[in-house]
Amino acid sequence: MKLAAVSALGLGAGKIAFMGDAPACASGIPTAATFEKPLTAKHWGMVIDTTKFNEELVAKCAKACHTLHNVPTIDSKKDIKWFWGGTFEEAFPTEKPQFLPEDVEHRVFPLLCNHCETPMCVRVCPTQATFQRADGIVMMDMHRCIGCRYCMAGCPFGARSFNFQDPRPFIKDEDFNPNYPTRTRGVVEKCTFCTELLSEGKLPACVQASGGALIFGDLGDEKSEIREVLREKFAIRRKPDAGTSPSVYYII
Repeated sequence: MKLAAVSALGLGAGKIAFMGDAPACASGIPTAATFEKPLTAKHWGMVIDTTKFNEELVAKCAKACHTLHNVPTIDSKKDIKWFWGGTFEEAFPTEKPQFLPEDVEHRVFPLLCNHCETPMCVRVCPTQATFQRADGIVMMDMHRCIGCRYCMAGCPFGARSFNFQDPRPFIKDEDFNPNYPTRTRGVVEKCTFCTELLSEGKLPACVQASGGALIFGDLGDEKSEIREVLREKFAIRRKPDAGTSPSVYYII
């Protein structure tokens, strides 16, 4: 019965032996006191200062995100990604300047779920496995996901990954986080803006690892740091013609 209960939570039986060996990113077992001072916002958003990013920093942020959330490392077209890097053309295919500055052309641009104000993925999901919180974060209820992949077709940013196979064998033992459930074959997953950390009063893992290159905050608060940054710096969003109003802004 205990094994069945663990499996129902999404934790593979093969990982039970490591329940006490959490990676550095994982804290101890949460208690009621852990959630006494959550971070809240009217509308969560992110600003990415691309001038501060290179391959190493993108990899560092991706590692922080993927280790915390038990994202498997699969070196194939079936890879799972919550945070990754891309070229200018991959990030902004609708922006086609005739002459692109060389440093911008060779820059690595962090990519993740854009937590759109009008998310197409939510509209097309038949089971409400994909839904939008009141604070703007687009979430995944992986237990309700039936693997139809309509959300992947609806997302214009390629921000969702599908588990074509059991992801658990691809999670290294030293990276396994017992405080976050693993997924199963046939489930879609993506970035969640680290809602589990927000509930503990902490910033998303990628933001903590970025050294100030990622600014996370309340877009609905005119006095917030993120709004101050957007007032001072010119920023663009990905694929504005898609009409989804992304909550992630890029300083170029």
